[in-house]
Amino acid sequence: MVTILDVARKAGVSKATVSRALNGKVFVSDEVRARIDKAIAETGYRPNLLARKLATRESNSVGLVITNRLYNGPFFSGMIYQAATLSERNQRQLILADGKNSSQDERDAIAFLQQLRCDAIMIYPKFLSVEELDTLIDTASVPVVVINRELNRHRASSVFVDHREGSQRMTRYLISQGHQRIAFIAGAPDSPTGDSRLAGYQDALREAGIACDEALILPGSWTTESGYEAGRMLLASGIAVTCVLAANDDMAIGAAKAISESGRRIPQDISLAGFDDSIIGRYYTPALTTLHIPMDEMISDAVRILLATDEPSSARRHEGTLILRESVAVISKTARE
Repeated sequence: MVTILDVARKAGVSKATVSRALNGKVFVSDEVRARIDKAIAETGYRPNLLARKLATRESNSVGLVITNRLYNGPFFSGMIYQAATLSERNQRQLILADGKNSSQDERDAIAFLQQLRCDAIMIYPKFLSVEELDTLIDTASVPVVVINRELNRHRASSVFVDHREGSQRMTRYLISQGHQRIAFIAGAPDSPTGDSRLAGYQDALREAGIACDEALILPGSWTTESGYEAGRMLLASGIAVTCVLAANDDMAIGAAKAISESGRRIPQDISLAGFDDSIIGRYYTPALTTLHIPMDEMISDAVRILLATDEPSSARRHEGTLILRESVAVISKTARE
């Protein structure tokens, strides 16, 4: 393996001079720099980036903390792709750290990225509370931006969607189409996003004067399999519904399979809707009505906040957008009665 000493010998300079030239912190004459560059090209030397960033206290990298429970699926893989693309566009390398299974794991992941001297860190938290995130930002050695959570004290360091309002808007739309018996497949019980979407559904029912039947709220865990099991449970119960609203598109697609297996049609017999605007819902037949979550825009805002030279003044609040497709039918008043 070629070392920095090999470069120094070929260039006829000391090892320290090569190091200074690579770090760019101390003046090296143009003539000496040209010899070093030529020696690097001829030897094929690749600098040790970790050693360089420890020496210079810079890494040209951005960290992202996300729990491994969220890696699987097109929505979050798209988020990671967008983060990597925008980091590269800003001459930064994206470093992914696993938030694993607890708030302490998420703290450890952030500490790990700080030890690697990442210039800035994004976190898509699952376990850390808003209070814990605010406190963490107080002590962080680099800028931190929180995605998908609205902070209290460090509002300018958060980029989020109001999931409760979005769910309320989706449920209002379903009610406007004549649906009153709307089942809801919930997200994982430890998920703030899931809690918010369930609350929005309940808000809209109360607003419309529709009793919230707990029997119509089914457990889910964000996966297609859990949506399928929830759909089977609902249909086996014999409880009458005209629509199923799942807390994400993956679960909606699972529920669609259960509906189809029962001999019912979408949307003629049971309407179906979801959240996130996952690509699978666009190509399912019938195409899935959903609430688009602007994750690309949220990641763009997070990167801009992290790399901005001036201090951001406020949180970046995004709204979901209703995407109306073929999976929701209009229920006439006569049919409701």
